[in-house]
Amino acid sequence: MKTIAISLIMLAVAGLSGCGTTTGSRAGTGALGGAAAGAALGSLSGNAGRGALIGAGAGALGGFLYDQHRKGNID
Repeated sequence: MKTIAISLIMLAVAGLSGCGTTTGSRAGTGALGGAAAGAALGSLSGNAGRGALIGAGAGALGGFLYDQHRKGNID
């Protein structure tokens, strides 16, 4: 059951990380989605706060990289 929940959360975060039109909005959307997913995953393991922090960082990085790829700066 945990595997299904984790897979669905990660799929939702991946879909939302590209929302926005500017670098800041894409990174922000990724950070919010990552924090939500990280908190959900962290709560399964007993530490929602740490999961939210890690998820926010990963989501912000993902949103930033997606933005740079869309702008043609990254292949």
